[in-house]
Amino acid sequence: MLPNRAEIRTEKKRYRAFPVTENPKESSDKRPAAVAVRYDAEKESAPRVVAKGRGVIAEKILELAKQYGVAVVEDPDLLEVLARVELDEEIPPNLYQAMAEVLAFIYRINRTGMEKRR
Repeated sequence: MLPNRAEIRTEKKRYRAFPVTENPKESSDKRPAAVAVRYDAEKESAPRVVAKGRGVIAEKILELAKQYGVAVVEDPDLLEVLARVELDEEIPPNLYQAMAEVLAFIYRINRTGMEKRR
């Protein structure tokens, strides 16, 4: 279960996590799909896939993201590649640029939200 404010907290660790999804209308498989990725820059060398699935599992990932205010990025191409990464594995180096763009987008969203709350 994802805790509040897009952060996963364990005993002494804190992670950012977010799901990547696709529009099922644009896919041959009409079930929703999602992959959740976390990144702790202090502890990990690359983002890691922490949840993934289609159908009910994807809906649960997206429900938890909404419940805890985690940004959702809709990118079918990125989803397709991330879905091939095994659970708890770091993303491959050829995805670093794409993930950097997604993380920059999420940081902008988070910063804008914080400015609006002031």
